Amino acid sequence: MDDDRLEARIMEARIAAESLKEQIYHRRLSRADITLQKTAHSVPPIPRMHLKHRRTLKGHLSKVYAMHWANDTRHLVSGSQDGKLIIWDAMTTNKVHAIPLRSSWIMTCAYSPSGNFVACGGLDNVCSIYNLKSKEGLTRPVRELAGHSRYLSCCRYINDRQLLTSSGDHTCILWDIDAGVKMTQFVDHAADVMSLEVTPCSPFVFVTGGCDAVAKVWDTRTRRCMQSFYGHDEDLNSVKFFPNGQAFATGSDDASCRLFDLRADQQLAMYTDNAVLCGITSVDFSSSGRLLFAGYDDYNCIVWDTLKGKRIDTISVHDNRVSCLGVSSDGRALCTGSWDATLRIMA
Repeated sequence: MDDDRLEARIMEARIAAESLKEQIYHRRLSRADITLQKTAHSVPPIPRMHLKHRRTLKGHLSKVYAMHWANDTRHLVSGSQDGKLIIWDAMTTNKVHAIPLRSSWIMTCAYSPSGNFVACGGLDNVCSIYNLKSKEGLTRPVRELAGHSRYLSCCRYINDRQLLTSSGDHTCILWDIDAGVKMTQFVDHAADVMSLEVTPCSPFVFVTGGCDAVAKVWDTRTRRCMQSFYGHDEDLNSVKFFPNGQAFATGSDDASCRLFDLRADQQLAMYTDNAVLCGITSVDFSSSGRLLFAGYDDYNCIVWDTLKGKRIDTISVHDNRVSCLGVSSDGRALCTGSWDATLRIMA
């Protein structure tokens, strides 16, 4: 009898929570008195642009799943299902390091701010840290962070001593790398967390996106979710902060990218095309924020005008799904990674 009463109370609480969410959603809509496109109608449009394919990085033997630029704007790291983590010189296309991994099922990789470390993880549920300056070689990780109960979907450095990870176990964890222990666990998503990104203007704030179609903004100081953003209909695969840190973009399996503003506490714009019906795997901004790059399942990368919401260019250089992309910190180069086992540099 007590179990039945508890179950009934849980159901009542869920219904009340859904009702509250609906009220919040409609309250936000009532305050959305104008769209970003209408506000920017007097801004001159961007002339049609054509990014040129400059470099091809060949070396992986299987699908490329993740890539991340170093802050020096010259090097980048990529992870593939061939079981290799490769450090590239994007200027010369040379491989600087090829790191053999214990598990070939990699899903994410990241460069540390100093450029001395790289991290990776995937279906092994572990985030492995490698010291690129180690004199003992790169055959073994210097630290393995084990705490998630399911796959590791994304990892991002806050600094060389702290790292954030997201997972299919619905949680994110802030790690103390030196001690190899978790400092804080963040729990609020109702499904797998697929992506995370740290804001460029504060080391304490980060955004996540998950299979519950919700984007959440967190503060490591309060250890809880500060804002939740709704709008997508399907899994949210990628999140990326606007250069000023006051807004972020999302990419989803519902074939749309969206721009959310932290100050307005709601969606500002949506980027869709009736001719594009496939999901988005990754998103990133140009250094000014005027351009939004999105990688799609149909082998293309589309360039959007952030203000106008219009499609500016389509980059077709891959023979398979565009699984990841990133803009270098100086804004001069775009790198895309694909299931065709290559990475391409555009500028």
